[in-house]
Amino acid sequence: MDLTDIYAFPKPGDASKSILIMNVHPSSTVIDPHSTTAEPFAPDAVYELKIDTNGDAVADVAYRINFASLSEGRQIASMRRVEGALAAGVDDGGEVIVMAAPVSTGSDAEVTEAGDYRFFAGWRSEPFFFDTLGAVADLQFTGADFFADKDICSIVLEVANSALGSKPIGLWARILDRQGDRWMQVERGARPQQAVFLPGEQREDYLSAEPADDNQFIKTFAHTLEHSGGYRPDEAERVARTLLPDILVYDPGRPASFPENGRSLTDDAADVFMAIFTNGKVPGDGVGPHRDLLAEFPYLGSPHNPHL
Repeated sequence: MDLTDIYAFPKPGDASKSILIMNVHPSSTVIDPHSTTAEPFAPDAVYELKIDTNGDAVADVAYRINFASLSEGRQIASMRRVEGALAAGVDDGGEVIVMAAPVSTGSDAEVTEAGDYRFFAGWRSEPFFFDTLGAVADLQFTGADFFADKDICSIVLEVANSALGSKPIGLWARILDRQGDRWMQVERGARPQQAVFLPGEQREDYLSAEPADDNQFIKTFAHTLEHSGGYRPDEAERVARTLLPDILVYDPGRPASFPENGRSLTDDAADVFMAIFTNGKVPGDGVGPHRDLLAEFPYLGSPHNPHL
């Protein structure tokens, strides 16, 4: 239930559809370089893509994905769609769009088609690129991509733009965990690397909050920016307001380009973040996009280490 990144971009070759991607569960991390669990997704969780269609930072449409465990480590997925006030709720219901879709653990992508939708869930090559070891070494970047040989668990959805509304949308992801007889929000996010702004005591509050309530974190973000980038207090607050609410703005009718519109798999979001975080003193890390991306659905490269 570790959310890493989300992406949104027009389908290549078909401007009437969009690709939404939610990545979770990295194969390894700096803190723990050993492989994580082989089971891609948590059976007692709901993975959600939340869509705001009217600009109030409250979800009007939600896609909810659940997973069930099968024997020998295999999983199947179901996806539901919910609209209106129910989309902002904490639940696992909705109109069934995909049922019993196989979760990919090997090199070949197992894709499920349902009407105008295409759906994929499983292990893939990690598309995020960043010199993480340079970042933790006081921003002494060497251009070494920590993620070049890493895998990630991906949920990829191809959806008709008409299902997203008629205007630009706000997009974010969240994860619900079943705790007793209740669903609890344990993760959420849209823009990459936002958690670095939050001290430990506020991180849990942030992850359990809704984007519509993100004004409460502006002062915390601004305080971090003053120290990381040498911003004046008024400048730091202005920049913090550009980072919150934590929503990815996406207009399906325009090319994707982070942070202005959605996020493609080759957008250098880490460089955007570093320029903001350091007030332009460190413009980037010298790492570029991965070369194993696919030209077709699900667009993410085959996993480096198939989890059979």
